[in-house]
Amino acid sequence: MSAVLRRLAGTAAVAAQAVLAPVPAAAVPDPRPSVTAQQQQPSVARLLTDLQRLYRQTEQATETYNATTEKLERQRAEVARLDGELARARLALRAQRLDAGRLARQQYQSGGGLGPYVRLLLAPDPQAALDEGHVIGELARERARAVARLTVAERRQDALARAARKALDTQLGLAARQKRQRDDVRTKLAGVERMLAGLTPDQLAAVARLEEQGVAKAQRELTTAGALPADRPSAPPAAGPAAPAADRAVRYALDQVGKPYAWGAAGPDAYDCSGLTSRAWAQAGVPVPRTSQEQWDRLRKVPLRRLRPGDLVVYFPEATHVAMYVGDGKVVQAPRPGRRVTVSPIAAHPILGAVRPGAGGPG
Repeated sequence: MSAVLRRLAGTAAVAAQAVLAPVPAAAVPDPRPSVTAQQQQPSVARLLTDLQRLYRQTEQATETYNATTEKLERQRAEVARLDGELARARLALRAQRLDAGRLARQQYQSGGGLGPYVRLLLAPDPQAALDEGHVIGELARERARAVARLTVAERRQDALARAARKALDTQLGLAARQKRQRDDVRTKLAGVERMLAGLTPDQLAAVARLEEQGVAKAQRELTTAGALPADRPSAPPAAGPAAPAADRAVRYALDQVGKPYAWGAAGPDAYDCSGLTSRAWAQAGVPVPRTSQEQWDRLRKVPLRRLRPGDLVVYFPEATHVAMYVGDGKVVQAPRPGRRVTVSPIAAHPILGAVRPGAGGPG
């Protein structure tokens, strides 16, 4: 992230798709001030819309990259597991081959090159010859079993070798996809940087005011509609099996306030949105999926009016942003590039819904 982006992005806080109130235009010596105001307002609103779109696209690309990174890590572990099994199978196959060879030599040496009937006729002690024949027969049966084990070991080695090759090919494909997605994120971030660099301080301030007005309006609407629980951030989570873990997750997330946003990061020095929520719950002993989409898809959904501190609030129709509810209508979140982990109103973005990690019983 360039110095220009860090300097300007901190000023331009942008909320996506909120219902936004108009920003008064500065008075100018124009005989038609109302026309100037009408021209100024669409310009600021359009800037806000464009920034919203760029940030949303960037975050969506980031979460896609995160999902591929997680798959790649699992695939690398699978390749390592298969490589270990293949190495052990090769050692076992070698041992089976040595064992089969040893038994073949023993059988040949015990047989003396003669058939069992000839040895019985020529033997000075027929009973001893019969006993020896029994031993030779047992050696033959053991050799047959060894050959069967050898065949199984060879087939297992071949199957593992094919699986290992396929797993490695999958890993290489995921690595290539991850690189493309990483480049896509960087391209979108560069677009945000270029746009921010082209804005004047007055434009940045106007966009920030427009965002604040929109968030405040959306927050009032949620509160007035009774869509939020009546709680306070200092109150403990509601009773239930997951309450102690939720409390630990909230405390961890709040301890990260002030740390920078970094796409693809999951702490401890920087975070993206789902990196913060997944790391906080992991620190509480409850693993959750890495990406916001997986958190939305795989965790239990709860209505907003029954939110508890520690629940995850998911935003946008594509579930591309996530934050953690901390009470009193507020969430802790890693907002976007150029910003830091912060506590903000729950209506900072258009809400898709909420989910609850752990087995916390009814919502």
